[in-house]
Amino acid sequence: MQASADAASTGGHTPVLYQNVLSQLNLRSGGRYIDGTVGAGGHAAGILDGSSPLGKLLGLDRDLAAIEMARQRLQPFGDRVELQQAAYVQMQEIAETIGWKSVDGVLLDLGLSSMQVDQAERGFSFSREGKVDMRFDPSQGPTAHELVNSLAERDLAAILRRYGEEPRARSIARAIVAARPIQTTTQLAAIIGSAVGRTRKGVHPATRSFQALRIAVNDELEQLKEGLEQAVRLLNPGGRLAVIAFHSLEDRIVKNFFRDESKDCICPPDLPVCSCDHTARLKVITRRPVKPDADEIEANPRSRSARLRVAEAISLA
Repeated sequence: MQASADAASTGGHTPVLYQNVLSQLNLRSGGRYIDGTVGAGGHAAGILDGSSPLGKLLGLDRDLAAIEMARQRLQPFGDRVELQQAAYVQMQEIAETIGWKSVDGVLLDLGLSSMQVDQAERGFSFSREGKVDMRFDPSQGPTAHELVNSLAERDLAAILRRYGEEPRARSIARAIVAARPIQTTTQLAAIIGSAVGRTRKGVHPATRSFQALRIAVNDELEQLKEGLEQAVRLLNPGGRLAVIAFHSLEDRIVKNFFRDESKDCICPPDLPVCSCDHTARLKVITRRPVKPDADEIEANPRSRSARLRVAEAISLA
């Protein structure tokens, strides 16, 4: 069943790779689905529409503001929806508390939503002045402000290099330490810009550094690894896991996870006899990532870096 155009609309914005996600999830009436990053509820509405009249959805998000927006957007679906403020690494625990031992599909739409970027006070944007926060859940954990104002230069450079793949990490860290205290996002962006200098056209010099700080603050890569594992454990045979990544670090983790979980042996290739005792749990559906087409990128420039990968759970019997 194809979801309606109305289901796609969320405040005038269509979610990234919307139709691709819905078609790849093989939605069916009566199916149970988890949207681990429900955001404003755009993909979730499509999943519920496509699995009507009996499909159900568990929607999770670390951002309480997103949960409230999703609650309003998904109200017409009534008791077919369960929404909770939680990280997707809690999906297995929460699924069990509502009586779900297994599901037919899991969606993880990683990274930032447009509404988070557009809220200056959240600190995600280098072009809007706000506090240097960057937490998905503003009630938990250290802020990016604490990192940039307290970490040693060496540790700060390591974060920028590891999570942002920033080649000028050391220079940027040195400039940040020299300029402390740093209070606003625009101040931080200007400091980074002065350290980086000119970049390729269209890419702000602070892009990599802001990405790195956000990932560090929210522990995104480790949570992704655990979230993928929990999703596979929950999937029924034939159920699908769809992941949208927006930068190479996330996409590489998903790609490697899907590759390893589609093989019976993951021993080093130079080992003469298998000793890993590993059993394949997935079949990779998208050999290459699905990318937005030109029309989608024109309508939503922020979608240009999106990459969708999909895998299907196989029976272990």
